[in-house]
Amino acid sequence: MRAARGGAVHGTPRRRGGRATPWIYLAPALVVLGGLLVYPVYQLGLISFLEYTQAQVSGGEPTTFQGLGNYATLFRDEEFWRVLLATLLFAAACVLGTLAVGCALAVLLTRVRALPRLALMLAGLGAWATPAVTGSTVWLLLFDADFGPVNRVLGLGDHSWTYGRYSAFLFVLLEVVWCSFPFVMVTVYAGIRAVPAEVLEAAALDGASPWRVWRSVLAPMLRPILVVVTIQSVIWDFKVFTQIYVMTGGGGIAGQNLVLNVYAYQKAFASSQYSLGAAIGVVMLLILLAVTLVYLRLLRRQGEEL
Repeated sequence: MRAARGGAVHGTPRRRGGRATPWIYLAPALVVLGGLLVYPVYQLGLISFLEYTQAQVSGGEPTTFQGLGNYATLFRDEEFWRVLLATLLFAAACVLGTLAVGCALAVLLTRVRALPRLALMLAGLGAWATPAVTGSTVWLLLFDADFGPVNRVLGLGDHSWTYGRYSAFLFVLLEVVWCSFPFVMVTVYAGIRAVPAEVLEAAALDGASPWRVWRSVLAPMLRPILVVVTIQSVIWDFKVFTQIYVMTGGGGIAGQNLVLNVYAYQKAFASSQYSLGAAIGVVMLLILLAVTLVYLRLLRRQGEEL
């Protein structure tokens, strides 16, 4: 009995120590991330509550506390709401395009032989590994109105893809999908490989078409993975900056292709309205924080299901 009691008494600290062990291993990374994120976020929020222009940056005039004045100015600006709507629609289109291409190619990977599969995987990973500036510049050359091969192949002559608002957004969307689909393709392909072969064979014996197999068999079984890649794509595509800035020359003609990230950059650095730029950054941070919390909750739920 004493041994049992002693074991129980001595077992409790071991269990508590076991719970603390992951946090001990994570502590160095948390300290580094905290130092890299907490202070910049604090400064971003602080500047958004101050009057901070080029005069304050140069030290010529003292900063004054504006409270929520910068946010009130921002929310009264019709351009902000137009850019926010354009950002939401553009991000949604990028996410849908990325998921469609990535899932279709993931299914294709399961139906081709080893050599074509390897070639497709290498091509996709090459697109994923290409820096955003490099990929955007290459796409500009390919779709150039005078020397680009795409216009010649399509017979479009000297058509400029960046002149019109919708064609420019479509142009950037294609590049974003091109550099984003490999993540979805590889992740969904790994999920399909984990599906029991007997399930797919049963569906094939029942005469189900490839589309019916995906819709009725694979998609429900891959729902946790699809949710994760969807939310991850939302986070990436909502804060697109490089592709828009490089491919549309900083936001398009008269700002017709602005998204929130580029809009914040223009307010802060082009117009020297650092407070408004910081306020836009805080709004984006809150939106992405909400998406991230949903992402973490879904990950936790997926872990509980497993």
